[in-house]
Amino acid sequence: MDAAYYSEIYLRDTQKLKEEIQAYSTDAALWQLKDGISNSGGNLCLHLVGNLNHFLGATVGNTGYVRQRDLEFSTKGLSKMELVQLITDTQKMLKAVLPELTEADLEKEFPFEFMGKQTTRWYLNQFLLHFHSHLGQINYHRRLL
Repeated sequence: MDAAYYSEIYLRDTQKLKEEIQAYSTDAALWQLKDGISNSGGNLCLHLVGNLNHFLGATVGNTGYVRQRDLEFSTKGLSKMELVQLITDTQKMLKAVLPELTEADLEKEFPFEFMGKQTTRWYLNQFLLHFHSHLGQINYHRRLL
């Protein structure tokens, strides 16, 4: 798997996130909670955008993004259009960062260690797993409402 592969996959998957957010019936539905569900679709979207911008944008691409993780879960009330714009901005970052990665970059040790010392390629795969876990939660949340 090379940089072009990761670029294609991340852009495809962020497009799916955009479609899930747009499929909510109302802006208010994005932020609703039901018994036993602690995170809304809106907060999960903010978390995914924050995660990608932090680990791929700032850590890999040196974009200067500063993550405020607590706000990913405490911010409420953004519209579907606002969330879609955040996803679009994240896609622009992905288009700038991922295609620039060389094979040597992918094999380097990831500069931010939180799951052990691993390569950037390994972490790119882990971030995809994380993304899909929450994307599935967003899909379930939307359909539950």
